[in-house]
Amino acid sequence: MSVTRRLGAALIVIGLAVGGSASAQEATEMIPAPERADQGDGPFERLIIRGVIVIDGAGAPPQGPIDLVIEGNRIAEVRGVGAPGALIDDTRRPQTATREIDAQGMYVMPGFVDLHTHIGGVPKAPEAEYTFKLWMGHGVTTVRDAGGGARDWVLRERDRSERNEIVAPRIVAYGRPGTGEGWEGGSIRSAETAREWVRWAAAKGVEGLKLGAYDPSIMEALIDEAKQLGMGTMAHLGQNGVGRMNAIDAARLGLGTVTHYYGLFESLLKDYTVQNWPPSQNQSNEQDRFGQVARLWNQIHPRGSDEWQALIHEFIELGTTLDPTMTIYEAGRDVMRARNADWHAEYTLPAQWEFFEPSRVSHGAYWYYWTTHDEVAWKNFYKVWMSFLNDFKNQGGRVTTGSDSGFIYKLYGFGYIREFELLQEAGFHPLEVIRSATLNGAETLHEPKGTSVEYGLIRPGLLADLVVVDENPLENFQVLYGTGAQRLNDETGLTERVGGVRYTIKDGIVYDAKELLADVRRMVERAKRQQGDRTTTAGSH
Repeated sequence: MSVTRRLGAALIVIGLAVGGSASAQEATEMIPAPERADQGDGPFERLIIRGVIVIDGAGAPPQGPIDLVIEGNRIAEVRGVGAPGALIDDTRRPQTATREIDAQGMYVMPGFVDLHTHIGGVPKAPEAEYTFKLWMGHGVTTVRDAGGGARDWVLRERDRSERNEIVAPRIVAYGRPGTGEGWEGGSIRSAETAREWVRWAAAKGVEGLKLGAYDPSIMEALIDEAKQLGMGTMAHLGQNGVGRMNAIDAARLGLGTVTHYYGLFESLLKDYTVQNWPPSQNQSNEQDRFGQVARLWNQIHPRGSDEWQALIHEFIELGTTLDPTMTIYEAGRDVMRARNADWHAEYTLPAQWEFFEPSRVSHGAYWYYWTTHDEVAWKNFYKVWMSFLNDFKNQGGRVTTGSDSGFIYKLYGFGYIREFELLQEAGFHPLEVIRSATLNGAETLHEPKGTSVEYGLIRPGLLADLVVVDENPLENFQVLYGTGAQRLNDETGLTERVGGVRYTIKDGIVYDAKELLADVRRMVERAKRQQGDRTTTAGSH
């Protein structure tokens, strides 16, 4: 990459030294999504999805064949129409459809909720259409914008999505304190200023706060004011502040969601009150930052100890949600796998790929000299992290799914589906994974408002946000990737790709998910042509 491009990419790391995962989309306005035009059909007076197998999002086993009736933008009826392996009982079928989808043998789930997203960024992925269609092409119908939500352009895109003027998930806007056009109070340096910003943001239409590890008085003010105004809170408790504000400290102040692992391991330290940093540590060096954090795995009280159990019990008592986003850090344990993922060649923009490559300035591009020691540390870290998440879930805690894609070789949509696989690796039953991705996410977003969920379940009366897929996702989550899963065809003796989301339905509007992903491929191909299809782009290394 040229020095000029690297300096441009440096915009994306502004503010990251203090522990956030904010990106340039919070500082530089992106290209808005185009009008929806003729993409997506509906909503319909009466849409019936015929013969589908329902995975309801609540944890119930699959059931079908079902005729699913949607009137306008809401589910009207979920009716069984027979038994598996038998002919459909036509006498039980709901009639009078204005549009039908023959989904016999297919599976339907609630639309997926990604609770940690960033809408691209300049210069890596400057067009909102790119990220929106990657999400929608993978069945993501709701996203929580984690940090850019006080920016006017994010709020405009949220409102356009709410009106279905663009192809995009519904956007729940969480802003970073001190940001947003029109705010004249400067940085958040006191409890008083913190409360003023929260009130200002709420009036602007911001729905929640993306917090760092603020000093206790400021953190308390931010969370308390947000709760009074019905706003949600999530926090990336970065290492520079975690010595005074770890995960249990923040939870005791009322924090809604702990995202990533930051502050979690620090709540369980056994021999020190801070991480056992090496003398050479420099937090501004991102390989130090990401390389050393994995060394926490054996500096904490072990699984099953009194301290481990006490932390789980207190989190549950306080109602704290864990949104691990394991996917975004997975490259640390196997960078070759992440770098060579199947989808990069066709779906990763050249500018996004260049942002992923080793760099001193691009956030998360910290592969200056990544060693076997680093990968082993991360593998050990994941074992401990996953065991905590599984124990927390088994004892009644809420775990959700997020991706934080756009960094560390993780691509929008694809990175989100990888989180499903990682939760299964952690010990979650596939139905528990789907619940984390649907109902749990919806509850997390609705609770601060004091309202019942509007999506996240397949129930009459709820919004028609749905994912339809040809293959059984409980058998293999890889069928949810836009590239599908590879399978041997015994009749031809050749391998083939199966799966990929067939339809994403949002607000009763039916989108051909494969068409949306084809649009993304065309965007990538156009970008490659404009750059001369240089050998530095994805798929050419």
